[in-house]
Amino acid sequence: MGAVGSGAGQATASRSSHWLRTANCDQWELGLVKLWSALTLLGSYQNRKCAFRVIQEYIIRVQRGISMENSWQIVRRYSDFDLLNSSLQADFGPDKYLSDKDFQCAVKLLSSCSHPYIYKVTFATANESSALVIRPFNEKGTLKDLIYKAKPKDPFLKKYCNPKKIQGLELQQIKTFGRQILEVLKFLHEKGFPYGHLHSSNVVLDGDTCRLLDLENSLLGLPSFYRSYFSQFRKINTLEGVDVHCFGHLLYEMTYGRPPDSIPVDGFPPAPSASVVAVLESILSCEAIKNGMPTVSKILQMSLFSDILLTNSEKPQFKIPTKLKEALKTAKECIEKRLTEEQKLIHQHRRLTRAQSHHGSEEEKKKRKILARKKSKLSAFESGEERSAKYSNSNNSAGSGASSPLTSPSSPTPPSTAGVSTMPPPPPPPAAPPLPPPMDGAVHPDPSPAASASREALLSSIQNFQKGALKKADTCDYSVPRIS
Repeated sequence: MGAVGSGAGQATASRSSHWLRTANCDQWELGLVKLWSALTLLGSYQNRKCAFRVIQEYIIRVQRGISMENSWQIVRRYSDFDLLNSSLQADFGPDKYLSDKDFQCAVKLLSSCSHPYIYKVTFATANESSALVIRPFNEKGTLKDLIYKAKPKDPFLKKYCNPKKIQGLELQQIKTFGRQILEVLKFLHEKGFPYGHLHSSNVVLDGDTCRLLDLENSLLGLPSFYRSYFSQFRKINTLEGVDVHCFGHLLYEMTYGRPPDSIPVDGFPPAPSASVVAVLESILSCEAIKNGMPTVSKILQMSLFSDILLTNSEKPQFKIPTKLKEALKTAKECIEKRLTEEQKLIHQHRRLTRAQSHHGSEEEKKKRKILARKKSKLSAFESGEERSAKYSNSNNSAGSGASSPLTSPSSPTPPSTAGVSTMPPPPPPPAAPPLPPPMDGAVHPDPSPAASASREALLSSIQNFQKGALKKADTCDYSVPRIS
């Protein structure tokens, strides 16, 4: 992403070529910008002293094919730097939270950053809608070129998509490069400068020294290269944790010559040293993903990097004004907040997807059908019981309907049937004292529900009594005296 340059990278009278880094990543996927130096040369022409002015020109090329010879096409020429800068404009990323003033100040500050393991920025500028960062071109390429044994100027597909041999780096290279990268991350974390864009293509090589690129990406609000990985894990919710997670990907790629197939990694293949696997397990294993990322300081104390001595004596310098530090801190918090919200949405979506997949399986469908049949049978049985109960209640109410005047609480008059003796109502509960008999001889009903039900049943049977239904019986009358 961005533009690259070609050439020796030296300021000569003819030309100098540089890396060009710009916020525009939609118009040109990969291009060259040749910066022709504007120098005044003194000489003579036809025995006369003359001054020659070298023309400065900016040429943007785009690679539109695989062949190195015929794939580069010139798309723009500029003789004015301001026109070049104004044309390289694009929308910022979703994590751009700095104000225009703070953003321009931070971008211009990149050229003053001096660190032995950060690639030097030659020129940096920005306005309210774009940014332009220029670095010298490095002929040795990036760390990814070293891992894939590729030539820096070859096309992307040829270099990385079908490597001839997959092989990691030597153990000493892994330890040295890893220690240098960790030192840069520690330095940026102490300065409060957000990064989050560590990967093998953002690390250039200079002998046994590696240097980081693209510090401006976080200022531009661009998404991280590994965002699709760490956005799935809610424990990786800080930019420091993001940097450590990205370092785990890079360490895996340096060790095995290829990126991991999936995250988290269940089992690690054999490595040049057990200490390498220990570091990888602390970052990319299932347990590490659940518990959170270790700090950079903790990784530096592990045996893989603790015995590496750094010989570079250059003193790091990166002075950030206090006001800009506060703005960077606020922007960092906003970036982390958006990451947390995105992780929450992904977590909810995954839960919903698992639930839909579970309930949509054939086994669950069979279970639901069986359960529905059982519920249907049970409801049919209960409805049958309700019908029988209603039928019996209707019969009882029909039988007691004729005697409703007799059981009315307002006029409880017992029936008088000739020749039939009536049973007295059951006594009241023992706890309550017996009521005195009424003066008018009327019998009041028992307020108890049980007694009332018994009385209704008794009255119903008395009312429905039929004398003709009785069987005839032969009686032997022994009341008459017998005379022998």
